[in-house]
Amino acid sequence: MSDVTSTSASPLQPMRMPHQLARRFPDAFRPKPWIYWLDMLASASVGWTLFGLSLAAPTGSPMYVAATLGSICALYRAMLFIHELAHVKPGQLPWFETAWNILLGIPAQVPSLMYVGSHMEHHKRSVFGTADDPEYVPLAHWSRFRIARFVVTVAFVPLALPFRWGVLGPLSRLVPPLRRLVVGKLSTLVINSEYTRPMPKGAQVARWNAQEAGAAVFVWGVAGAVAMGWIPVFALIQWWIMGAGILVVNQVRTLVAHGYENHEGMPTDPEGELLDSINLKRTSPSTVLFAPVGLRYHALHHALPGLPYHSLGMIHRRLLAELPRDASYHHTLRDGVVESLRALWERASGPSRPKATPLSGNPAARGL
Repeated sequence: MSDVTSTSASPLQPMRMPHQLARRFPDAFRPKPWIYWLDMLASASVGWTLFGLSLAAPTGSPMYVAATLGSICALYRAMLFIHELAHVKPGQLPWFETAWNILLGIPAQVPSLMYVGSHMEHHKRSVFGTADDPEYVPLAHWSRFRIARFVVTVAFVPLALPFRWGVLGPLSRLVPPLRRLVVGKLSTLVINSEYTRPMPKGAQVARWNAQEAGAAVFVWGVAGAVAMGWIPVFALIQWWIMGAGILVVNQVRTLVAHGYENHEGMPTDPEGELLDSINLKRTSPSTVLFAPVGLRYHALHHALPGLPYHSLGMIHRRLLAELPRDASYHHTLRDGVVESLRALWERASGPSRPKATPLSGNPAARGL
């Protein structure tokens, strides 16, 4: 990124920009626990309340439709804190991951282990955009049919999750080859189907043991309650609708997180990673709905992955104000979700934009 000058501080240098920003705005780089707790608890409370209303309302009625859509939106926001969990350092948010799993991860059958531990691979300089990146595929070079299938098929994932946690998980503990398959291919939120998750090690083992046990107990507890008539079958159908809705919305959001131009699978330098990532300018309803919890600033997040979600907006505005118009950061801007989706759809299988910058020996490229 080009050098910039600040009217209030020393010039920002490409290689030192993250450190300079951390010195200028130290409070912005510290997670504020009260914001995390209030946001997550409020979103989860609203979401599960609306889910309950959807069960009580007559199926197909305006109340049912409104409660269903509302529960999807609220729980989608609450579920996205799994992304923050992947980035916070140990001790910064005590008990937050445990509470998130109890309120959201286990009931939705998406415990945090499915993202915590694998997501940081996506941020490694040597991995981003390659075949080893769990969250990158060359979508910009796919056909429209393949892109549509990418979004629609994720709606069926919730149907498989109880089987993974309730049956395959416990059984894999007794069958080592099955365990390697379950961990490698059935335990991670990915868009790259070629990615294989390594076996958990060290402190990760305790996380996996606790969360897998919790998910399995939940599955069999619900199954028993349904068999006893305590939970109606319709509640399971509504649970699937809610889960499918959340995953489809997130899959659409994924389409506008990056340019997905790197079809050669080669590592990129910081400049290339930045230019293949997207910041959404508008605060339209669609952008607010599809990219909450700071995800509309995805390019900035890749430049500063340790910056808490509640500080992304402020730092983004400062960079836009201080950087010259020809700086690379300005080229990450897109109008909004709808506009970005339209652009992706129009260029599907068509002429591609300039490729992300390959990894080079240019030291100036190794900054923000």
